Amino acid sequence: MQVEVPDRKSLLKRCRRVVIKVGSAVLNGVRGLNRAMIHRLSDQVHELREREKDRRIVIVSSGAIASGLRKLGLSERPRTIPQKQATAAVGQGVLMEAWEQAFDKFDLMVAQVLLTSEDLAHRHRYLNARNTLETLLDWGILPIINENDTIVVEEIKFGDNDQLSAMIAGLIGADLVINLTDTEGLYDEDPRRCSSARLIPVVHRVDQKILACATPAPGTVGTGGMLSKIHAARKCLASGIPMIIAPGRERDVLLRLFDGEPMGTLFFPRTRVYQGRKIWLANLPKPAGDLTLDDGAVRALREGGKSLLPIGIRNVRGTFGVGAAVRCLDETGKVIGIGLSNYKATEIDQIMGHRSEEIESIINYKHSDEVIHRNNFVLVDELMEEEEELQNA
Repeated sequence: MQVEVPDRKSLLKRCRRVVIKVGSAVLNGVRGLNRAMIHRLSDQVHELREREKDRRIVIVSSGAIASGLRKLGLSERPRTIPQKQATAAVGQGVLMEAWEQAFDKFDLMVAQVLLTSEDLAHRHRYLNARNTLETLLDWGILPIINENDTIVVEEIKFGDNDQLSAMIAGLIGADLVINLTDTEGLYDEDPRRCSSARLIPVVHRVDQKILACATPAPGTVGTGGMLSKIHAARKCLASGIPMIIAPGRERDVLLRLFDGEPMGTLFFPRTRVYQGRKIWLANLPKPAGDLTLDDGAVRALREGGKSLLPIGIRNVRGTFGVGAAVRCLDETGKVIGIGLSNYKATEIDQIMGHRSEEIESIINYKHSDEVIHRNNFVLVDELMEEEEELQNA
């Protein structure tokens, strides 16, 4: 299907909610945190807000660990989680002070927001985070968001701020994500190794061919590589949100993008796959458990758009409560989708394989006939399966 890409200038001019992710490679220099770069970016953000008075901007800023690294005089990135947490604790204050000083000349107030994936994996905390961000934006305050490296552990980490920026975009209903990095955009081959590599100007679908163009290798001060940015772009596309990977060190990069200059790679969605609660489900960093289903239940979910009934469940893994997000698997272990459970894991263990009318007699109450209602379920499409295979490889 041919997709018409609108003129970039007109596309970006319409964007009223913008998430700007700034990578560590953009923010750090030889002597540590590049404060001049932060001032250059803050000047551009202020200008974009002045151009459209109702434009709201959120910054997802890397650089806490890298800032701490320089301040502590360490020659290489810490390897253990406690060392990373301690380094982030030193660097986060340095990073926020720099952003605050940069925006202070415009009398623009900023707010520090630190998140972990666990904060966005629980629906109530997800909504609380959204309400907080909405209030800050309503007050004209610019949120500066970072993963909470000081307390994060492997089980609850996003992995990098690329994924966080995509989740924040879905959280606030953003019109655009701009991912500023140290490369020109996505190339068909690694430009560091191939002199004939060509920049890909527009991507509509993150398929195996696009994934093959990316390298997972991070920079020396960051955690994400181009592959991480592609995964983030896939999340944005599924939510109907355009994303641009652009060279963050270029002079006036944000202003030039909004003036229509064809910089970087534009990921432009064909259509919006997920909306509302399903955006949250599709972008969950780590569901709470797994349900293995029989073939009949798999067909009902995939082809019939039906709810999941207890009779179709063969196995339950994990410890979770009512309202938890769980993965649904077929009997080969392939992920079918993600949904919100109407029952606790221990209750599902008792009622699985039984008919809905038997639920009350087994556990002495019945929340509903469905273990997962179709309105609280999102299918995992083939592209997401490909991503999972790559991540597990």
